[in-house]
Amino acid sequence: MGDFNLALVIVAIILCVIVFVFNVYLLVNYQHPDDKNQAYFPKFVVVLGLSVAAISILMLPADVANRQACRHAIYNGACNLTLPMKDMWLAIYILDAVLVFFIIPFAMFYYEGDQDKSVGKRIRSALLWVVVTAIVCALVLGILYGLVGKVDFTVRHLSSSTTSFPSSWSFSSSQECISGSHQCSAYSASDSSEKTWTMRTTFPEYVVALATIVGSVLFTIFGGVGIACLPLGLIFSFVRRPKAVITRSQYIKEATELGKKAKELKKAADALHQEERSGSKGRKWRKNVKAVEKELLQLEEDVKLLEEVYPQGEKAETTWAMTVLGYLAKLVLGILGLIVSVAWIAHIIIYLLISPPLSPFLNEVFIKLDDIWGLLGTVAFAFFCFYLLLAVIAGAMMLGMKLVFITIHPMKWGATLMNSFLFNVGLILLCSISVIQFCSTAFAYYAQATAAQEIFGHTLQSLRGIRYLYKYNVFQIAFIVLAGLTFVYYAAFGWRRKKPSGRFQLSS
Repeated sequence: MGDFNLALVIVAIILCVIVFVFNVYLLVNYQHPDDKNQAYFPKFVVVLGLSVAAISILMLPADVANRQACRHAIYNGACNLTLPMKDMWLAIYILDAVLVFFIIPFAMFYYEGDQDKSVGKRIRSALLWVVVTAIVCALVLGILYGLVGKVDFTVRHLSSSTTSFPSSWSFSSSQECISGSHQCSAYSASDSSEKTWTMRTTFPEYVVALATIVGSVLFTIFGGVGIACLPLGLIFSFVRRPKAVITRSQYIKEATELGKKAKELKKAADALHQEERSGSKGRKWRKNVKAVEKELLQLEEDVKLLEEVYPQGEKAETTWAMTVLGYLAKLVLGILGLIVSVAWIAHIIIYLLISPPLSPFLNEVFIKLDDIWGLLGTVAFAFFCFYLLLAVIAGAMMLGMKLVFITIHPMKWGATLMNSFLFNVGLILLCSISVIQFCSTAFAYYAQATAAQEIFGHTLQSLRGIRYLYKYNVFQIAFIVLAGLTFVYYAAFGWRRKKPSGRFQLSS
């Protein structure tokens, strides 16, 4: 038993190192050339935030594996070298909250500060903004906690009269009582015996609960969209792929048009910089800035598409072959992702929305996989949880590019500024708590008796004013509806091939 737990500790340490190295790799390859060899504090925050988000998702399967390590023990304390999961969850939540509400905003304010100011002045300015934000958040949380910071537990008063000890036992589905006495008031208590037990929750629990609600709203929107757009985006990317290389004359024609558009954008950007220096930054200026940013992103996509259909250099044929293989890989990954997405949606409907559940479904699959090999079900469980986080990221990227009223800092390979990195890391951290809560609820049968289920159990789902969101499955229903709408959107428009955009003009 001790050897198995020791192996679990070793695996956890190795995974943490792998996650850290992978996040450093993402930072190095996604960062903008202007941020190289500088902005070290925002970069540290980005790597730390991404690591916390990934580790928090992987902690749920680690919690399950930790529980299984003690399944043959009379009590959990009888095991040696088990992970202190409750303390680890608490540490992760505290670190997550500090990053989202304090460190990441401070890093963004510091990074976006006036470069002409000294480091000390930029730090003071960033601290001032963070302190003001913290005071406002503290006031809001304090008022809400004072007014509705209570939990309402529905309890049923059970009682039963006594009966003589029987000489024989006879139980059946039709008669659960002892012998024929029918003294089973505790079993057949009426609904009128239900009462509401009210108590005030602790302030940290209330803060975690509100953060989970905010994250749940974002998770429902981004996750519902992403669970569909993640696999379908890959599949339709293959459908819209370039079938063959274009001729040199076609390339020159398209490149000339893109060059004209690039000149227009540069001219527009220079005009906006001049307006900014003159201090005339009104609503029209901000609107034009967003228009320029949007057209710049579109121009980059057009250039990338043009480079794909007309590879150049000595290894042009090899480049084209790699492009074809890349699209084939997208097709394979898209099909596998579609299977996982459909399984997720079916599981939510079968296990969460229908009462009583029709089947444990994926819970049973994980259990059977564990019977084949000790950690196989845990690995599959970790994959499904991590896939949900990837769906959230995919949904955030899609909505940021498609909807006017939501602004998401775009992530571009080799062209992502640190403020965009920090914004997306904060979004991922905020959603990661809700992903954990959602997974612990969706896989409650498999993840039973874990520290996570204790944290996300009755306290969160019994908070006054909030419990109805869980009682009527508001988040799950909205998740399914958004996933269905996204499937319909891709079925109607996903097959259309992107074309280079036309001429660009600012609003006057």
